[in-house]
Amino acid sequence: MEKIAIIGAGISGLSTAHFLKDKYEVTVFEKENRPGGLIRCRRVNGNLFHICGGHVFNSKRQDVLKWFWSKFIQNEEFSKTDRNSCVFMDKGDNSLVHDNIPYPIENHMYLFNDEVQKKFYADLDEIDKVKGLNAKFTDYESFGDFLRWRFGKTLYDMYFEPYNKKVWRRDLTTVPMSWMEGKLPMPTTQEMRDNNANKVEEKAFVHSTFWYEKNNGSQYIADKLAEGLYVIYNSNINSIEKNGEKWVVCGKEFDKVVYCGNIKDMIKVVKGIDFSKYELEVEALKYHGTTAVFCEIDKNPYSWIYQPSKQHESHRIICTGNFAESNNSDLPEGRITATVEFTDAISKEDILENLKKIPLHPKYLDHKYNKYTYPIQDANTRNMIKELKKDVSKNNFFFTGRFADWEYYNMDVAIGAAMDLCSKI
Repeated sequence: MEKIAIIGAGISGLSTAHFLKDKYEVTVFEKENRPGGLIRCRRVNGNLFHICGGHVFNSKRQDVLKWFWSKFIQNEEFSKTDRNSCVFMDKGDNSLVHDNIPYPIENHMYLFNDEVQKKFYADLDEIDKVKGLNAKFTDYESFGDFLRWRFGKTLYDMYFEPYNKKVWRRDLTTVPMSWMEGKLPMPTTQEMRDNNANKVEEKAFVHSTFWYEKNNGSQYIADKLAEGLYVIYNSNINSIEKNGEKWVVCGKEFDKVVYCGNIKDMIKVVKGIDFSKYELEVEALKYHGTTAVFCEIDKNPYSWIYQPSKQHESHRIICTGNFAESNNSDLPEGRITATVEFTDAISKEDILENLKKIPLHPKYLDHKYNKYTYPIQDANTRNMIKELKKDVSKNNFFFTGRFADWEYYNMDVAIGAAMDLCSKI
């Protein structure tokens, strides 16, 4: 049986190992002392801290669902949870009937005052005239153009621009639509009119429910998927070298390699493949990190809270304490745990100052800066990655994962990408 090395024991590396283990002798190399990558969690005073985001599971792909549930006992190990999200608008804004607007905001414009509602509906009429009634994804020049001409100037100014600028820290007109394909809602103007008239709730939409682990969050997924695999932990891979028809990783020979780490590191450590054609483009790839701040907050009914407010720098609160009771440990009555997210690095001093300005009285427990969280594409990124994949595959070298493919994968999409790759190996 041929031997294959998998670099990285995040969700992409672990699922890749499972997809290949019946065909190859698989060895997984992981630089940390436990599996998980971006879905890793840790306990802080008994409370569960998702160190990067708050990962839940659902999928539109039936093959991904079928495989995932073959590894877990659905109703015994997971709970099905309704998604309940909202937008926290600035308090005291006299355009609001409520400060907390249910998500998605475009379906709840009836909660704003008459003047804002009139502007919103006038915007929809303008969109129909300028973009037409059946505008497609490809009809927009950029992410900023999409937000402005899909939802109207009023919503763009009060929510979409300030929120997304906090997340992406850039002019939204420089973000290509190709990067956002499959990630954006595409409501028509008529649907927005009807949803406001009928007061349609979020639960009526796709992915309005998700599955979450009863114990230990997404770390439970990583730990269970690692069971039965040969994983070598604390492996800091400084060299992956081609030697004839073989690949050498940490002194061991392999017939093939699947790299599930960061493409920027990949072109530095892989020897035996000429990357000169791609080096400058890979080095120029842009990204953002996040600072995940673990807090206890006032008890609330929400899953995710989006924050366009200009009064502080945080863009999102993930109420992981609502996902499973086991995420909370001995908290005061009326309090739960949550992650308050900031784009890029922020000092503890600045974190504490920002927390004073954020609703729900967040109390700091811990924080973790993740240098790589959001990959950012330009108009050529996908083509470049596609060509690079094609070139390296000739050498029995393959790659997949959020920062290998430079795609903003959710957990289920990462599994699907690994599944698609492995079907060709």
